[in-house]
Amino acid sequence: MRAALLLLLALSPLALAACGGTVSPERAYEECSERARLAVRPRGTVGLGVGSGGPVGSLDVTITSDFIAGRDPNLVYDSCFRNLTGAGPTRPLIL
Repeated sequence: MRAALLLLLALSPLALAACGGTVSPERAYEECSERARLAVRPRGTVGLGVGSGGPVGSLDVTITSDFIAGRDPNLVYDSCFRNLTGAGPTRPLIL
């Protein structure tokens, strides 16, 4: 019984991946272009304000492993597109 449960747990990610299918080229372009942009430089926002409770602030920074590893944004885009669609990019990357 335990072996069957372990086998089921080991195979479930494969089954879920098979159900996911691919995304449209338009959606892949959007997602992969964003990922390539984040490979070029981190992105962040800073917010400052004053409310009834006094001063408020916020900070949001996004740093990807692609940026840290110094990956070429064009290769990030190409690899991402192929993973999402199963085919090569239909449009060139525009940063």
